Amino acid sequence: MNTSQITTAQRIKAIVGGSIGNLVEWYDWYAYAAFAIYFSHAFFPDSDMTAQLLNTAGIFAVGFLMRPVGGWLFGSIADRIGRKRAMTLSVLLMSFGSLLIALTPTYKTIGVLAPLLLLLARLLQGLSVGGEYGVSATYLSEMATPERRGFYSSFQYVTLIGGQLIALGIQLILQKFLLTETQLENWGWRIPFVIGALLSVIALYLRTNLHETEAFENKKETGEKKKGTIAELLKHPKALVTVIGLTLGGTLAFYTYTTYMQKFLVNTVHLTKEESTLISFISLFLFACLQPVFGALSDKIGRRPLLLGFGILGTICTYPLLNALSHTTSMWSAFFLIMSALIIVSGYTSINAVVKAELFPSEVRALGVGLPYALTVAVFGGTAEYIALWFKQENVETYFYWYITACIFVSFVVYAKMKDTRQTSTLDKD
Repeated sequence: MNTSQITTAQRIKAIVGGSIGNLVEWYDWYAYAAFAIYFSHAFFPDSDMTAQLLNTAGIFAVGFLMRPVGGWLFGSIADRIGRKRAMTLSVLLMSFGSLLIALTPTYKTIGVLAPLLLLLARLLQGLSVGGEYGVSATYLSEMATPERRGFYSSFQYVTLIGGQLIALGIQLILQKFLLTETQLENWGWRIPFVIGALLSVIALYLRTNLHETEAFENKKETGEKKKGTIAELLKHPKALVTVIGLTLGGTLAFYTYTTYMQKFLVNTVHLTKEESTLISFISLFLFACLQPVFGALSDKIGRRPLLLGFGILGTICTYPLLNALSHTTSMWSAFFLIMSALIIVSGYTSINAVVKAELFPSEVRALGVGLPYALTVAVFGGTAEYIALWFKQENVETYFYWYITACIFVSFVVYAKMKDTRQTSTLDKD
């Protein structure tokens, strides 16, 4: 169906369908991070808590190494045979990875095979989620009307954060109402991975009923040698460098204040696991609600002002916020500090998908959005937890605060030099 003929109700249905599939994928991805504090001992020999978390964070980081491969593979599929098919394949792969984690025996049962199977599952999930970002960002941007692209595409991060919220929500329910801490550590941590595999069936149904985008349909006649190839992508070096630069600081800040923060609150601030989960849940819920607000704002004033706001405030405020957080003793003080940081980060997260989509022509858009983003996230986002825990183990935790600050500053330089993509969008040329 030509998207110019789609009614508003049908367009919203397509956006919701694409977004919910995205939510399930990211739930599966984040369940690992949320429950690592319970299952880290199950896959590695007994040791101190930081060392076990370091091992699970290492496998979390290795999963990110597959994301560039996923960005290339699924980006090429999306540009060649369609956005819809690529998104359907990616959710199937994520489901299998979650099921493998749920069924893998412990280290005490099968020895070294346990962490090896955990590693395999994360590699499969990394491949899947590496493709998911570029394809879903492209799909949501192409399905949106020109005057509301920032608003519609912001739902990618609403559902991305929503996936983490569901993981944390399940964790809260298990902690507060259903299981003891001992039960969670013994077998309860497997429950969210079973749920993830089942939710993928729902996502698969939704994605098989999506409309294809007009931008892809219009380029069906484009030669195969141009669609979704690295050679064609390399003809856009400025856009590639821009994606890497604008992602660098944002992805590091995002993973610090979301996936790593729960461990930081337990391991550094010394809150209980239940307190850290509650704080993470409330702050992430509010963070998700902010995304459409910032996205809609970008449709009014442009993308660049929001990126500059994140670059400036992130550079100035990161060290003071994290340093204050590390010394707080109040649960609610910790919440307000984290929320302040997430408001700043929203200047990046709410619009980064549409900004990248607006840089590339449709024949290499999914690949152009997904591959350089995945490479940058693998290097900086995927290693955030590992680097933070390593600095803590070396008793120089504040070095990590300066590391984030420096990366955000690099991105700020890119924001300062780039044009506002709302004014120069390639989506208007499809």
